[in-house]
Amino acid sequence: MTAPLSDWTARGRRLQYFTIAYNSAEAAISLAAGILAGSVSLIGFGLDSIIEVTSGAAMLWRLRDATAERITLRIVGWCFLLLAAYIALDSASMLYRHEEAQHSLPGILVATASVIVMPLLARAKRQVAQHLGSAALNADSRQADFCGYLSAILLAGLLLNAVFGWWWADPAAALIMTPIIAKEGYDALKGKQCSDCGCALH
Repeated sequence: MTAPLSDWTARGRRLQYFTIAYNSAEAAISLAAGILAGSVSLIGFGLDSIIEVTSGAAMLWRLRDATAERITLRIVGWCFLLLAAYIALDSASMLYRHEEAQHSLPGILVATASVIVMPLLARAKRQVAQHLGSAALNADSRQADFCGYLSAILLAGLLLNAVFGWWWADPAAALIMTPIIAKEGYDALKGKQCSDCGCALH
């Protein structure tokens, strides 16, 4: 027997609350570990997690006020673009000056957890989106996929630095993140997160 829409809506809200809680913890650990280790990729990942918290809150806010999504998407879009610029400049500086980031076990652990959690979260959100017919929630599930990609890139850079001592792996991983983050910002500014549901936010 198919569950009523109200049950799927409640499940969608629970997923959003989990997203906010998880990304908040992810941001705190990543930023602390990144500052201690001098890792630009960890700091960038932590800042991205803060933006994801903002995006998750916007999804909840949008349920009460449709105009909230328009405003928040633009704020989030600019945050992503500024983050991409910061990571690109800092990573290039580290590579130029041959600055070596310290090994970070907390960073490796949080990246590993996100590589596992984010694909599962994305799949759960897509399931809810399918039952609710929500293109916005489906787009939000792609954000979870996007976070999973960043986690994998981050983990690769941290492990290469820790295992092989490749000092350049950390800033190189951060540079790989840059175009992905910039595209997310561009899409947010253009309102592509809602393009499938007919509410173009241009």
